[in-house]
Amino acid sequence: MRHCRRVMHMGGRYSGSGVADMFRSLRSSIPWQMGRGWRKSDEMPVASDDRGGNGSDLPAFPELSCDNGQTCIDRYWLRPPYSYAAILRDAADVLTYRLVEPPLTSRELILLEETHEYLRDTVVLDDPKTKSRTNLQLSDVARIIRHFDPGIADERIGVLHYYLGRNFLGYGKIDGMMHDEQIEDISCNGDGVPVYVYHRVHSSLPTTIRFTGDELNLFIMKLAQKADKQISLTTPLVDAALPDGSRTQLTFSNVVSTRGSSFTIRKFKSEPMTPLDLIAYDTYSPEVLALIWLAVENRKSMLVVGGTASGKTSTMNAVSFFIPSNAKIVSLEDTREIQLPHENWLPTQTRETNIISTKADIDLFSLLRSALRQRPEYIIVGEVRGMEAQTLFQAMNSGHTTYSTLHAGTIEEAINRLTHDPINVPRAMFGALDLIVIQSLHYENGMIRRRCDSLHEISVTPAGEVKWSTLYEWDPRAGRFRRVAFGSQILDEIAAMHGWDDEEVGRHLAMRELFLASAAKDKYQTAADLLAAIRNLEKSNGVPVPAA
Repeated sequence: MRHCRRVMHMGGRYSGSGVADMFRSLRSSIPWQMGRGWRKSDEMPVASDDRGGNGSDLPAFPELSCDNGQTCIDRYWLRPPYSYAAILRDAADVLTYRLVEPPLTSRELILLEETHEYLRDTVVLDDPKTKSRTNLQLSDVARIIRHFDPGIADERIGVLHYYLGRNFLGYGKIDGMMHDEQIEDISCNGDGVPVYVYHRVHSSLPTTIRFTGDELNLFIMKLAQKADKQISLTTPLVDAALPDGSRTQLTFSNVVSTRGSSFTIRKFKSEPMTPLDLIAYDTYSPEVLALIWLAVENRKSMLVVGGTASGKTSTMNAVSFFIPSNAKIVSLEDTREIQLPHENWLPTQTRETNIISTKADIDLFSLLRSALRQRPEYIIVGEVRGMEAQTLFQAMNSGHTTYSTLHAGTIEEAINRLTHDPINVPRAMFGALDLIVIQSLHYENGMIRRRCDSLHEISVTPAGEVKWSTLYEWDPRAGRFRRVAFGSQILDEIAAMHGWDDEEVGRHLAMRELFLASAAKDKYQTAADLLAAIRNLEKSNGVPVPAA
């Protein structure tokens, strides 16, 4: 068990003129070889112009009519050349998200319904597995449409094919939003209420889309069907994963809410969150991530703590890139969110059955007990909220490196949650927990940002009292992370493990910081390429080598 002891200022131990000189000399000698990346400049979608907005081969945007004095401040293609997103600002400076799709004539609406009915009679829509394998080929759709209207123009067939795909296999009137990489979640709080989206750049926005009561009920049932779940008046709550990995929470009719049915979709990011994304979003600095990197690489356990939508899982996913490539990893989640490029990774998830199912429930506690029998080196748990936390701390105290998230606002709240009902982790077991990261949402210039508030080391006194020392904290006045005047027990332990002196510890931290700072400005091809570059750095014992 690690106990509190007097430590020296980190700046006096692991930095100084020697390390600083080494840091500067390395800057010009690193042969970074990376590909395409998400850079700070990509944070705002590229401003659009009449050619399609980004100098590429995208088609020109059609003319957009705005009502009530609105002006379009941003637009970008979603499914060119048919749908694009437009961000509108009115005279009161209120922003609205508008999903723009090609209009249909009354005859085309009838033709669309006729074709849809024909396809519905041909394909078994009630079987989600059959439906997921269905592919609406343009040639087949064109043949069916021409059967109903031989004189239709070719370009209008493409438009009808788009609508058939979004209605038949997609998500109906919100399908374009599901293709918008700038949107994090989509929610509808009842019939007649605007659908809201959370935009990565413009934060929470109302949209121009609304559902009627019957329309919303049918859509809720469609979402449940896509998730292979049943929803009804007897089971009006459903929490599930959609085929693309997005998480959805559904309520049916007015059993739960007086506003009627509702849904929330937390979209699945197609590319995994990486450490470079955390830097690009200004959530972490390279210096803070360098310390976390060294801790993760040396099997130190960590909790990521924060409120709802503060980016806890994204951070946990990103820092998992620092896990050695051949280490055995087992992840446990209610709904799949974690994405790792590691080959020796076993992702598992819980199963919650409905009343009529003959399958047994599989909860996090069961998955965790099973994972401990698989000899994992690293265990990643999506979130701890109950008795599985005790098993998680048992795993830590038995030598397993573990990472998880917890809902809390501060370090004090996190310790209180963990040590009281319903979690009740014995205080003596906190000696195996090394780091706690605190994240939150910040409002800056009208924008919402996710940011690490502080990084803490955890220790237990001989009397069994849980203590913590703050390594870094965000300084809002200076707009940067500030190193707090405490030493690091973790770095002391890592130094003792490798036989390093203070200067060597400083060199390894500086090397990782420089790598992250340079790579964040550079480019990389895929998450796997980033992982390979990280491995090259580790294999060279901190001396950068070219990518293969």
